[in-house]
Amino acid sequence: MKIASYNIRKAVGLDRRRDPARILKVLNDIGADVAVLQEADLRLGARPTAIPRFLIEQETDYAITDLAKNDVSLGWHGNAVLVRKGLTVEEVRQFDLPGLEPRGAVAVRVGGMVIVGAHLGLLRRWRLRQMTEIRRALGKDCANAVILGDFNEWSDVRGYEPWEGAFTLVLPGRSYHASRPFVALDGIAYGGALRLDGAGVVREGAARHASDHLPIWARVAIA
Repeated sequence: MKIASYNIRKAVGLDRRRDPARILKVLNDIGADVAVLQEADLRLGARPTAIPRFLIEQETDYAITDLAKNDVSLGWHGNAVLVRKGLTVEEVRQFDLPGLEPRGAVAVRVGGMVIVGAHLGLLRRWRLRQMTEIRRALGKDCANAVILGDFNEWSDVRGYEPWEGAFTLVLPGRSYHASRPFVALDGIAYGGALRLDGAGVVREGAARHASDHLPIWARVAIA
């Protein structure tokens, strides 16, 4: 299964224009079976979606996973999941995460895997607690889980200790800032029952300017 993760910055590109259609073009070009998005909703008021639902239905082959707590958001705490039509979402879960600002993670069970989308906090001490909570909430599902998202960790060698022993961490490459990538903020962590068959960062086409992050992707299979 090909899975993509993309912090879309509320669909605002490097040209400071909000262009949802441009984000959808990037996703279509990636061709993932499941796409987890961060910053998919605006932050003010009822947090309306940054990408109109009708546009997703009109321009893509994705179905929107039902995560929102209201009628205007696309996701939960800005985390949204799009699943290729024809694939069955067997379960949906939401994890409250500790932090100075409201944070959460979402999980969907598809094809025997639990796919988790997360946008972790800006401070390491809170990120460590958030990673601990994700691992705790997954429980026995850790082995079949793959976590993708904007992990906000600037170090390649530390900062992921709560996931050690349960997950293998992969940072596909430098994904931020899209104009001149210099740090791997976006990553993947997968459990022991899974196998990673490839991963990368999308650096071509509209992805270069559609957001301040570049999208990442991974091919994951049950081992």
